[in-house]
Amino acid sequence: MKLIVSSVSGEPIYEQIKRQIREAVLSGELKSGEALPSLRKLARELRISVLTVKRAYNELANEGIMVNVQGKGSFVVDQGDARLREKLTGQIDNALRQVGVAAKAAGIPMIDLMGMLEQAYNEAQ
Repeated sequence: MKLIVSSVSGEPIYEQIKRQIREAVLSGELKSGEALPSLRKLARELRISVLTVKRAYNELANEGIMVNVQGKGSFVVDQGDARLREKLTGQIDNALRQVGVAAKAAGIPMIDLMGMLEQAYNEAQ
């Protein structure tokens, strides 16, 4: 797995790391039980602070995607992809409910709303 970070993207570096690791887990590039690079190694490769990597790893651990094992390293948890999909599905459901309420309030027909969703989906990274 190759991580790429940009200091000019406007997105915090730790968020860029989290997003890329999440995507790697969801795509199957990172498998359950697979080790992630050590904090120091990744910080050195990306030329960033160890604290930045630590924050990303800790937040991913809090989300249940990975686990930090003292003295051994950081690993993708078993079923991390399933947990991540479940969490993301819940977030999408909540967002779509809010969009539905707003669309009805604005009088936007379903067909137009579907077109807007399709456009947003196609433009997503």
